[in-house]
Amino acid sequence: MADTEDLRARFVRALEGVRGSAEGPDPLPYADRLIARWQEPQRRYHTLAHLTAVLDRVDELADHADDPDVVRLAAWFHDAVYLPDRSENEERSARLAERALPEAGVSAAKTEEVARLVRLTVTHDPADDDRDGQVLCDADLAVLASAPSAYAAYTAAIREEYQFVPNDAFREGRADILRRLLGLRSVFRTPYGQEHWEATARYNLRGELDMLSTPLPPSA
Repeated sequence: MADTEDLRARFVRALEGVRGSAEGPDPLPYADRLIARWQEPQRRYHTLAHLTAVLDRVDELADHADDPDVVRLAAWFHDAVYLPDRSENEERSARLAERALPEAGVSAAKTEEVARLVRLTVTHDPADDDRDGQVLCDADLAVLASAPSAYAAYTAAIREEYQFVPNDAFREGRADILRRLLGLRSVFRTPYGQEHWEATARYNLRGELDMLSTPLPPSA
């Protein structure tokens, strides 16, 4: 179970880092509202556990970022709006950041950068010189390099979030996503991600794609 007190403290540190000081509106109400969003009942994978994992990976990759605290705030917002049956979650999450962060004392430029990073998680395809984008995308996709049992739990949770989608349609849509990821010149863009996560992620993606390509047995 995610440690909400630790998450609150992490949000405060990131927000104050982006603001440049502890001066400004109290960060805790903003942290609590975001935490509540990440606990909504429709979530099975995109939960506080996922948020915590992404923040942990951002910390791991911090040396590769230009502004790690901006990336941390983007991680907080990147799936803050999440309805599995809607296709504009990233855009709505970015707009939430654009509304909330100025109220919380974040400058227009930093707010714009957080929102840009959130929108980048639609494609996970940052530019070669986009160090902050590379860190956020790598952190978000790091689950793809999980050990077999953790990867299986991840795919099962994703399927549960999309339980309203018929099997054939889900398998086709999921396979399209896997092929797109495998078609990238590199799933991960930071040097660390390429060295430590790339091979395992591609192994997992190919294995899942093979499974999805195997016809289901006829129903009894």
